[in-house]
Amino acid sequence: MYDNVCKFMAEMFSNDFSDWLLGKSVNLTELKPSELSIEPIRADSLIFLQSEELVLHLEFQTNIDADIPFRMADYRLRLYRRFPDKEVYQVVIYLRKSQSELVKQTAFRLRTMTHEFNVVRLWEEPTEKFLGSPGLFPFAVLSRTENSASVLQQISTLIEEIPNKKQQSHIAATTAILAGLVLNKQFIQRVLRKEIMRESVIYQDIRAEEAANLVLRLVKRKIGEVSQELQVKIQDLSVESLENLAEALLDFQNEDELKVWLENNFSPRIDNK
Repeated sequence: MYDNVCKFMAEMFSNDFSDWLLGKSVNLTELKPSELSIEPIRADSLIFLQSEELVLHLEFQTNIDADIPFRMADYRLRLYRRFPDKEVYQVVIYLRKSQSELVKQTAFRLRTMTHEFNVVRLWEEPTEKFLGSPGLFPFAVLSRTENSASVLQQISTLIEEIPNKKQQSHIAATTAILAGLVLNKQFIQRVLRKEIMRESVIYQDIRAEEAANLVLRLVKRKIGEVSQELQVKIQDLSVESLENLAEALLDFQNEDELKVWLENNFSPRIDNK
């Protein structure tokens, strides 16, 4: 979840990210991982942003992963194969504070081969870096501070001043999610107004995911285990459809009745970015 909302922000506010990481504003568009694939690529925590001259490869990490150096080298070679003349800037951004030596690794070495990449440990970054650009607000609470609660309150005030309501909603929702790495849920809910977040696709996806998990538990209790195909369909339902299904479940006796209901009432989530 944390990695995905970071990817969402990097895509929506790519200029803010290029200012931060490249030191200059660059108009960037997303490069799909499928364009680089010879074999399947792990795409849940990374994003590629490109301009005519360069590719910015970001890898967001909540937890420690010893495979990071190899993956960065692998992606760099794939990028070279696709764009031999483009500059490539790779950054691993660690979200959760760790004392592990793995978060300090900046190179992959294999005998005569060495590949270097950049690493950002958010807890070592000055808070001020993230206060001047709306797309970076959510990261401020994870920065170098002795008072994360105070930083969240400061960010909440800045979010209130954002004129674009949809951007305001996305930033508030992302801030709430990332703040969960260092602050308790009750405090976050007091500081960030829920009504601001409701229009965000991020907030809606989380609400839909929670509703889907509840309905799946109800399905299991009512009719037992169902096929993986039906589970996936339920997870893809809109919140309204999930609420209707939860009520309809009271009359179901078996998996076939669930299948018929889904065939007649399937209404998927809508991506309203």
